[in-house]
Amino acid sequence: MGYRLAKEGVKTRLEGGLSFTEFSYMLLQSYDFMMLRKLHGVELQMGGSDQWGNITAGTELIRRTEGENADGAPHAFGLCYPLLLAKSGAKFGKTAEGAVWLDPARTSPFAFRQFWMEQDDESIASLLHRFTLESVTETAALMARHAENPAARRAQRHLARSVTAMVHGADVEARAATVADALFGDGEGGTPDLRALTSDALAMLADELPTSGLPDAAEANLVDLVIAAGLATSKSEARRLIEQGGVSVNGAPAPDGAAAASSFAPLADGSLLLRKGRRDYRLLRRA
Repeated sequence: MGYRLAKEGVKTRLEGGLSFTEFSYMLLQSYDFMMLRKLHGVELQMGGSDQWGNITAGTELIRRTEGENADGAPHAFGLCYPLLLAKSGAKFGKTAEGAVWLDPARTSPFAFRQFWMEQDDESIASLLHRFTLESVTETAALMARHAENPAARRAQRHLARSVTAMVHGADVEARAATVADALFGDGEGGTPDLRALTSDALAMLADELPTSGLPDAAEANLVDLVIAAGLATSKSEARRLIEQGGVSVNGAPAPDGAAAASSFAPLADGSLLLRKGRRDYRLLRRA
């Protein structure tokens, strides 16, 4: 108990209030390390720098229960590394808002890739050093090219490509890149023809966008499509949106509200991709 109370973090927290859960966490983690050492021969515990006190408490408990080695060498060791922090100073963690997961069921490969694409220029060099396998020299060269035209986001693209391929595979990363290119023009070669998207890429696209059924009525027109997609709640609102040039279908500006739905060439899977403004996308698919 004295060891625990002597910790600076506990001293400062006691004045402002410290819950029993917080106070006992170090005790439980220390005991856990001791039992791993006793039952499985574990000698090293690793963690972020915020775990330094908990880890060293474990090495101290092991020293006290096992006694000193004849040669004076410690029984157990701790290894801590700097926390990965967001620009705000908050740590990246599983409880943070917008946290990304390696499990594709929790964070889709597309969303995973976009997370890295959206990192700011101030953080990108540090993230490249931490998460890619390039040497310091190679990363410096990449950052120099990035600085020539930051708007091209070369560094972010390299980071997103490298980490996504490492976690999900190069083929999945390529599909995610194709979808991002189609939606946001993130590619280096200009926005591709949406009709050239493969069925696999379209399946990934469908997982990421609000999707509705494509109207079957033969007399359905563009106004009906806009309403079906949820981009407008009334025909008058849909017509106004179209007249203002705020709608595109499969990447092309929409002509007029009276255009027949059948006049739009569908994508490879028979769907239509509607966009309102710059980034509000909706997918219409046949049931």
